[in-house]
Amino acid sequence: MKLLKSALVAMMALGTALPALAESHAKTKVGFIFVGPIGDGGWTYEHNQARLAVEKEFGDKVETVYQESVPEGADAERAMTQMALSGANLIFTTSFGYMDATINVAKKFPNVKFEHATGYKRAENVSTYSARFYEGRAVQGLLAGKMTKTNKIGYIASFPIPEVIRGINAAYIQAKKVNPDVEFKVVWAYTWFDPAKEADAAKALIEQGADVILQHTDSTAPQAAAEKAGNVYTFGQASDMAEYKPKPRISSIIDNWAPYYIERTRAVMDGTWTSTDTWDGIKEGMVKIGEITDAVPAELRAEAEALKDSIASGEVHPFTGPLKKQDGSDWLAEGETADDATLASMNFYVEGLTGSIPN
Repeated sequence: MKLLKSALVAMMALGTALPALAESHAKTKVGFIFVGPIGDGGWTYEHNQARLAVEKEFGDKVETVYQESVPEGADAERAMTQMALSGANLIFTTSFGYMDATINVAKKFPNVKFEHATGYKRAENVSTYSARFYEGRAVQGLLAGKMTKTNKIGYIASFPIPEVIRGINAAYIQAKKVNPDVEFKVVWAYTWFDPAKEADAAKALIEQGADVILQHTDSTAPQAAAEKAGNVYTFGQASDMAEYKPKPRISSIIDNWAPYYIERTRAVMDGTWTSTDTWDGIKEGMVKIGEITDAVPAELRAEAEALKDSIASGEVHPFTGPLKKQDGSDWLAEGETADDATLASMNFYVEGLTGSIPN
């Protein structure tokens, strides 16, 4: 009798466990590897907002996991491996420096789908995606060129990769169009997120006379440095950085990853995921321009909005000739626009920019 009761209890327990087990297996597990902390106020913050959007969209059909502040290199490979071993079906690796690690881990886990941000190496189970940030930089360049009083614009650059070089060039071209006297001063910080280094870079640029500062680093430290200095304008990077509105933060580039993350998660869930390369911009809504504040004259705000709309419609391309390279050699003829292959591998400054690009 005791054996029969024990068997019944076991069967009842198994019966209640099976639905829970089935529910667990039905969930799609989506992982995220972040290069900075989710509270950085910039790049990683927006990727994490997109992760939360995935949870909101799919509810209990998904489980998301993430690891933040993962250094590029061997640490990233270990973090991805652990995430794959934990049962992740889809993993987003959200920094350029994760590229080789993503490819290496993907080879070991052919049934896991990987999405690598801003890289160019793909595989059967690895997609790449990025945004045309340079379109937003062009709008910033227009505003910067008109807002500067000293004609000196500072640019805090992270690493000398094509994405960053494109941004510098795009901002400079537009600033020069509206202000022929403008001069760019570029400081290479060699970091994506380091508030102390970013603050020091901003201070150095301000000391050199820059009264407008753009950045391709992820923290709000340059905004804080500019606020303390006074009479210096800044732009939010990757996120709105709204706590510094209406000044010094007069506008921003906002990376809107949520629609893409939702779409790719759905593709894994319904079995339609394939390896692709996505490079979207203002038109598709992956790049947004944050509110242009009242610190900017109304006429200039309208001009910047018009440029944004023209880029979205395809009427304007930020890289349209005539343009020369820094060394004076011809690049784009009158009316000619740069092709994506050249933009994707950009390793040169346009004419007028001073200084050299580090190796």
